[in-house]
This record gives sequence, structure tokens and C-alpha cells, in this order.
Amino acid sequence: MSTASDSEPPADAGISQDKGLAYWSSISPDDAGVLGGYPHVSRADLRGSATFYAKLRRKFPTPGNTSTPTRNGKVARAVDCGAGIGRVTKGFLVNVARVVDIVEPVKALTDVITTGDEWASLRSSGSVGDIFNAGLEAWSPPPGRTYELVWIQWCLGQLTDTQVVGYLERVKGFTVEGGWVVVKENLSTDEQGRDVFDEVDSSVTRTDAKWRSLFERAEYRVCMAEVQRGLPRELYPVKAYALRPVGWA
Repeated sequence: MSTASDSEPPADAGISQDKGLAYWSSISPDDAGVLGGYPHVSRADLRGSATFYAKLRRKFPTPGNTSTPTRNGKVARAVDCGAGIGRVTKGFLVNVARVVDIVEPVKALTDVITTGDEWASLRSSGSVGDIFNAGLEAWSPPPGRTYELVWIQWCLGQLTDTQVVGYLERVKGFTVEGGWVVVKENLSTDEQGRDVFDEVDSSVTRTDAKWRSLFERAEYRVCMAEVQRGLPRELYPVKAYALRPVGWA
């Protein structure tokens, strides 16, 4: 949890959704752009996500009260939150879900998914579901839409602490009981245990303690957590958290 003095404003006080959107609208719509000049980390990241989810399924093998049984090992529907160009969808989520919805506020990024030739087969197969060009702070799926897997990666840093809690609370309404909410984000390495504000993209990198406090405020429990391996040492560490609302089995 942040140890900033009372006179120092919290790191998330500097967040501006408009500035964040301006930054992400200015990048190139490819791995180099969405990964901040480190396109080569994608392979390790995707492998780590797949391994994390496989471990999660083994540790919690029963699908709970999912409305649609798994078929060929895949859940019915997942959603990629803060999807960018759909890197995580294409490289991981379509392998574990029959349909993946996309949430990404920057249309220039999702145009890669809707018009790119490399997405043609996934579009025609129905693997790509609805695409929502909206920020997470305001997004909800259509009434009645539910997901067995909600994947939220490298995007909650654009939201204030209060917005993160509000969003996670709202997620409960469209996550099937027995399903999963996975948050995968950078971790602050500040020596004084503080969250770190980045003026470039108007985002906050939070500490592990802060993430856990936000999950607790939103009334989630952390069922499993793991640090991503294989990333360059000069980058922030990355951690995945598998969450379920308090009270679920």
C-alpha cells in the first residue's frame, strides 16, 4: 500500500482518460506500439498467460455453475478487456474460449481486428465476438451477456483506484459463477512502496499491496497469483491474479 505522505497527492490523482486515449491513439497499431517498443516480450507473455490459466483450471477443475458447459476444453465466451490490437485474444484467448469479445476504446487499434487480413479466419469462424470501443470505466456488455473468463491486462493503470474498484464490482454482474476474472498488470518497484505515475501515457503502476487492497475493496478474493517469467529485467515485473467474488465457491 502506498506510503506517500499526507501532503503528497496519490499517484492516481494525475490520471486523465483523455490524455491516455491521446497517447494510445498516437501509437503504431502493432506489437511494437502496444508493447512500448518491446514486441519480443509478447511470446513470453502469451506463454505465461496460457500456463497460468492451465494451472488455474487444474487447481479448480470443476466449472462451477457455468451456464454453458465447456466444449473441447473451451469455455463458451471470454472477454479481452483493454484489448488493443487483440494480441492476447489472437495469441491466447481464442485457444480457451469459443467466442471472445473485445473491449478497447481506441478504434484505430481494433481496426486491425475488424479489417486486418491476418484476422480473416478468426472473423469468419465466429471466434471474434462483439467489439466494444469503450473505456472500461464506462463499459458493460449487452443485457444478459455473461462470460466464463474476463481477462483484464495492462489497462487498469489507466483508471483511478476508485474507478478500478467500481469496474471490478460491475464485472460481477456479467461473470458466470464458477468463472474467472484475471487481472494481469505491472507492479511498482518503488523503494518506498509507492505507486508510480507515468506522465507519458497518464497511467499508474501499482504495488502488489495496492492491487490486493483494491481487490479486497471490490470484495474479491485472490485464488491464485503468479509473477510472469521471461521478461527483460529493465521492465517492471508483471503479475497475474485469478479472482472470484467473495462468497463464490
